[in-house]
Amino acid sequence: MALELLTGTFAYATMFVLLAVGLYMMIANENLVKKIIGVNLFQTAIFLFFVSVAYVEEGSSPVVPAEADPEGLVLASPLPHVIVLTAIVVGVALTAVGLALVVRIYAEYGTLREDTLREVRTDE
Repeated sequence: MALELLTGTFAYATMFVLLAVGLYMMIANENLVKKIIGVNLFQTAIFLFFVSVAYVEEGSSPVVPAEADPEGLVLASPLPHVIVLTAIVVGVALTAVGLALVVRIYAEYGTLREDTLREVRTDE
């Protein structure tokens, strides 16, 4: 019973752990690179949630063969998977832009710590 409950909710438990770790990294760290890593973990948790919700027990892809009976088929919706695939591409692009900004900030100020950057910006 406990093993069945654990295997049934494993994806959701993993999602909550990733959400918590990502949120903690975004809030608690002063380093900008660690904040970007936290955003990516948070984003991965959302992807896992979408894929977990879209899972259909014994479902197949929505490609129906010509000779198959459409009444007896259990099909999975492709929409959540397409949304996650698009979000992955957007996430990679945003991470690249964020890392490029971090490199530029480091070249300008010589630090990636948020508190030090605030002090430098107030002195200017």
